[in-house]
Amino acid sequence: NMKEIKKAVIPVAGFGTRLLPATKAQPKEMLPIVDKPAVQYVVEEAVNSGIEELLLVTGRNKRAIEDYFDYAIELERELEEKGKTDLLNVVRNVSEMVSIYYVRQKVANGLGDAIYHAKGFVSDEPFAVLLADDIIDSSKPCLKQMINVYKSYPGIILAVMKVPIKDTNLYGIVKGKKIDDRLYEVEDLIEKPNPMEAPSNIAIVGRYILMPSIFESLKDTKPGKNGEVQITDAIRNLLIKEKIYAYEFEGARFDVGEKLGYLKANVSFALKNKEFGKEFKKYLKDIVEEA
Repeated sequence: NMKEIKKAVIPVAGFGTRLLPATKAQPKEMLPIVDKPAVQYVVEEAVNSGIEELLLVTGRNKRAIEDYFDYAIELERELEEKGKTDLLNVVRNVSEMVSIYYVRQKVANGLGDAIYHAKGFVSDEPFAVLLADDIIDSSKPCLKQMINVYKSYPGIILAVMKVPIKDTNLYGIVKGKKIDDRLYEVEDLIEKPNPMEAPSNIAIVGRYILMPSIFESLKDTKPGKNGEVQITDAIRNLLIKEKIYAYEFEGARFDVGEKLGYLKANVSFALKNKEFGKEFKKYLKDIVEEA
């Protein structure tokens, strides 16, 4: 009896230090990529993958995110009176996309701890985790691709992509054997290995399908690198009791938690924009030639 995946968790309690000073007074997840805050791309991916309930794990400086997904009564009334129905719908859709719940992580103790805060929300179902720093541009939502894999291979599923071997120290790295198109059965996981010790160049990015057994494991996992409980370590501890798969998703991933990735995402999504994409492309051509 396989349970469907209807719940997802988006941890948004981090500080955004790689984007300072822009993040000094506003959450990094609210920085716009073209015309939508970063976190909305991730929420939309969850909704378009069939998720019905979302939990955002927030911190004390993240109230802007909660406000954003709430009704904006005054703004809506103003738009209504001015007859700006298209903008009214844009604003209202944000608050009506999905049921969103919030829980606060009182101390920013890392991703493992953030996910542990979802225990009451998840209870005993498999669930998805989406990291708001990773925006994945793909024709079929990355999480939906993973849920389709889960239907044939029920278990923990990690989204992975191939990275240059010199960059393995930036990621959790998978050792596994290929069992299907784009799919590996995981034999081991190593958090941020240096290139000499990395078993592969297959790197975990911010999309997971997890089993409720992760909570027990998180409780028993000792703090690892930088004194935080690493989710990679907690998943690794489940190798003996759960099937763990790594799925190489189709799509382009942007790390919008750092400046270069944030800029690339803006350019990439701006070029696809129906309203001004063509004009923007021409502008880019012109300035690149001048540079």
